[in-house]
Amino acid sequence: MKSGGKQMMRRRTGTIYRIVVRSELNGRYAVAFEGMEMEAKDGVTVLTGKIIDQPQLYGVLERINGLGLELLSVEALPDAVLTGPESKREQEDSEL
Repeated sequence: MKSGGKQMMRRRTGTIYRIVVRSELNGRYAVAFEGMEMEAKDGVTVLTGKIIDQPQLYGVLERINGLGLELLSVEALPDAVLTGPESKREQEDSEL
């Protein structure tokens, strides 16, 4: 069934995600989460990195599940993180 409205497709090169799991993971887990930064602190590990699409995100989540880790949160970070602190949006907001 075709919808009556236009769909705008935005081409993206990925989104930065912050994924938090319970437990302080050590370096031996780095292979399972290749390409992501791992920071273990205060009983949790924060994984941060670029995820290209939904299938890749689900793959990371499946690895977390397969390793028996408890998933605490998944957060897509704002686009401003990709462009740094001097993003165009922040510059526009400061001009108001």
